[in-house]
Amino acid sequence: MSATRARRPTEDAVWTRGLLLAVVLVFLLLVLVLPLATVFVEALRRGVEPALAAIGEPDAIAAIQLTLLTAAISVPFNAAFGVCAAWAIAKHEFPGKSALITLIDLPFSVSPVVAGLIYVLVFGAQGWFGPWLIEHDIRIIFAVPGIVLATVFVTFPFVARELIPLMQEQGVDEEEAAVSMGAGGLRTFWSVTAPNIRWGLLYGVLLCNARAMGEFGAVSVVSGHIRGLTNTMPLHVEILYNEYQFVGAFAVAALLCLLAILTLVLKTGLEIAQPADRRAGH
Repeated sequence: MSATRARRPTEDAVWTRGLLLAVVLVFLLLVLVLPLATVFVEALRRGVEPALAAIGEPDAIAAIQLTLLTAAISVPFNAAFGVCAAWAIAKHEFPGKSALITLIDLPFSVSPVVAGLIYVLVFGAQGWFGPWLIEHDIRIIFAVPGIVLATVFVTFPFVARELIPLMQEQGVDEEEAAVSMGAGGLRTFWSVTAPNIRWGLLYGVLLCNARAMGEFGAVSVVSGHIRGLTNTMPLHVEILYNEYQFVGAFAVAALLCLLAILTLVLKTGLEIAQPADRRAGH
């Protein structure tokens, strides 16, 4: 018997696999690892205390609080929308179904800057509803509501797009069985549908949260860059960097990176915690 294992017809040669792996590793090193490492190195260039002091400044704290507030509003809203949209698309047939799917995918193809500009044209002082809003002393643009709206726009596909294929794969057999046994709509959802989609929902919520905290383009257009009031963490990083406050800029950026890494850890934990059949389906 030969000591060399015969190569399967669909298996690449050893040198091919090695080359592909080397390309992937080099790409990840240059595009992901080195930039992330640079952020932490620059943040700690003068030591831990200056970095912590930069994060503890009032403007930085206000930016952190606004970022968390925006995510706390937009993520639950998008989770509710994603569940409703996925339920309608996967479980029902109705006119305009394809159009709804296309609209859900729209933020993936529209630049976030364009999305922010749209809100300015609609709710700004010279926009469609601008005079009415000014007359009633309601501020949307250059205020927290505009930031939340822009964040909701760029993040609402994540939960829906995670749940739609999952619910389509599961079909409607279990729901129909529950209804035939006398369960109502809400009882069917909470007892049958919700347990089947919980992993996909959590996964989509994590992705949505990460995108919400890191959004820059749309928020930059509608925020007005008012220090201590409408600056989120990404905008605060830009301002500090433009003012040559590099330690502060990289310190806040490092905090954003840590939040992203935490999201990845939670995502990995969810994938490990899923039952094997759910992982295979996902």
